[in-house]
Amino acid sequence: MTTTLDNLCINTIRTLAIDGVQKAKSGHPGMPMGAAPTAYVLWTKFLKHNPQNPHWVNRDRFVLSGGHGSMLLYSLLHLTGYDLSLDDLQKFRQLGSKTPGHPEYGHTAGVETTTGPLGQGFANGIGMAIAQKYLAATFNKPNFSIVDYWIYAMCGDGDLMEGVSSEAASLAGHLKLGNIIYLYDDNNISIDGSTELSFTEDVGARFEAYGWHVQTIHDGNNLEKIEIAIRHAQQITDKPSLIKVRTHIGFGSPNKQDTSEAHGSPLGDEEIKLTKKNYGWDENKTFYIPEESLKYFRGSIEQGKKAENEWKQLFNAYKKSHPESAVTFENVISGNYGEEWKKALPIFTTENGNLATREASGKVLTAIAPHLPTLIGGSADLTPSNNTFVKGMENFNSNNYSGKYIRYGVREHAMGSLMNGIALTNGMIPYGGTFLIFSEYMRPPIRLAALMGIRPIYVFTHDSIGLGEDGPTHQPVEQFASLRAIPNITLLRPADANETAQAWKIAIEHKSGPVALALTRQKLPFIDRTKYAAADLTAKGAYILAENSSMSEIILIGTGSELQYVLGTYEQLVKEGIHARLVSMPSWELFERQSKEYRESVFPVSVKKRLAIEAGVELGWHKYATDTVTINSFGQSAPYEALYKHFGFTIENVLSRAKAMVG
Repeated sequence: MTTTLDNLCINTIRTLAIDGVQKAKSGHPGMPMGAAPTAYVLWTKFLKHNPQNPHWVNRDRFVLSGGHGSMLLYSLLHLTGYDLSLDDLQKFRQLGSKTPGHPEYGHTAGVETTTGPLGQGFANGIGMAIAQKYLAATFNKPNFSIVDYWIYAMCGDGDLMEGVSSEAASLAGHLKLGNIIYLYDDNNISIDGSTELSFTEDVGARFEAYGWHVQTIHDGNNLEKIEIAIRHAQQITDKPSLIKVRTHIGFGSPNKQDTSEAHGSPLGDEEIKLTKKNYGWDENKTFYIPEESLKYFRGSIEQGKKAENEWKQLFNAYKKSHPESAVTFENVISGNYGEEWKKALPIFTTENGNLATREASGKVLTAIAPHLPTLIGGSADLTPSNNTFVKGMENFNSNNYSGKYIRYGVREHAMGSLMNGIALTNGMIPYGGTFLIFSEYMRPPIRLAALMGIRPIYVFTHDSIGLGEDGPTHQPVEQFASLRAIPNITLLRPADANETAQAWKIAIEHKSGPVALALTRQKLPFIDRTKYAAADLTAKGAYILAENSSMSEIILIGTGSELQYVLGTYEQLVKEGIHARLVSMPSWELFERQSKEYRESVFPVSVKKRLAIEAGVELGWHKYATDTVTINSFGQSAPYEALYKHFGFTIENVLSRAKAMVG
């Protein structure tokens, strides 16, 4: 039975959301008003969390996939005792506040992932579930379940319309991820109006077809049925669970309930008074929290402390029984991966011959993966092409959750979003492969990874017209510029095998944003740096590979597979007595992080003539160069040698351009 206290607590959530949106003069009040009972049951009866330690490793994860309903989450975080004050709620959507319009990971305590674009949170949660299953299978021992948390999420019609949720749900069902319980806020309203306009499928049947366990609750205010459904879902361990809860958007609003007007706009002062009156609330009070309600919610603090202390006792016993596993667990969770993997990084020599950088990448992975227990990889059905599989790796599947290789299938968008969920789990290092051109399918999660400052590693192969005969549909030309335009991403185009090894070292050590490796299909020549007395300074982003005078007339800049043509040009210029400098520039972003003095040492302002060569669009290169050999059209279908000649990526053409510049 719903008690007076239950109603008081639920209406506290509702009115805080209403008042926050109204004060901000923007936001989405309707979803929190309708979903408050579901959230109340989950947060007070099921969610295992410690408000005073939001990063406790064995906490349950809660994802609000429909991030537009953020006042629901902010209200719960404040009420249960997180570092989010009532004043913060009153600054909803204001500059510098802890309560932005959509929840942001790392910005607000208790927010597990950044959810704005619909469907992303849905897929992130599945990535979190994969990470949980992997950690549990790897570290749990008989009588010691040190990793046993649940992944809960609230999603809505918009989430389930987005294609990424279909991709992710399909894989979750295939993997039988029984640690997922998603609550579907089925309110039949989107911004355009009734979902009858565009969304009439049988969602329950769709998810059953994916392999999910589905339950339906016809009254979203029935707390008892919500509780029973969640308890039942916890018993289903071989399927992810979806609980379809029929709610009313803008519940309690006399004139806006069940309308799109309650979706994305404040209710308005008069409607708020009428709504609060319906709740039995003082219509003249704003941001009002009854003492009884706050006291009940704040019980989460002691419950959270108790739960974490019990876990600590369990882990201390685990340490005594399984000391080696305990040390490894503590190390990886804290991001301490030791030094052995660095010692294992291969050093390539002339004996290795010419190697495609995708091939070199595979060799690097083979060397370091055994020393990185939480490095977990996969590919979007391009494993042989991406060289992402390490011999001896086992597949991650429902029969073996300790496997380190995920077969994502042809689901690039979901792969990116799932990688974010994995990366949001302390200690996990996810990498995923596809062709660079298909980064287009992954752009939303790539952007969100950069925004969150988390570090999935993208293994993008077939990085230019060098992939050849597949033609312009598969040949990336604008993707370098497109990725470089995203703040806080690090893109690396290694020019040979050794730069590839260093690129992987950078990727593993980098912890504050995603790293993308752009790798070749075609073989590249080995660069003998001893010939030029140059150290491999890939980590600097750009470095002087060779120069024949401190008074250079021209600086040649090469990146990735095109460096070979720049190198050949440089050697010819030297023969002709022209003073030149050759710069290898695998990463703009790493270079920009160097000191002003270092950047000036590579590109002195006194040298005005600079020629950059890259098999991509010219956009952005004039920041470093005064002229370029680039591509400003789509590619063509032909063997790569013919394409490089056709588009001017030859020593002869680059040399001609360089000599024309120096006069």
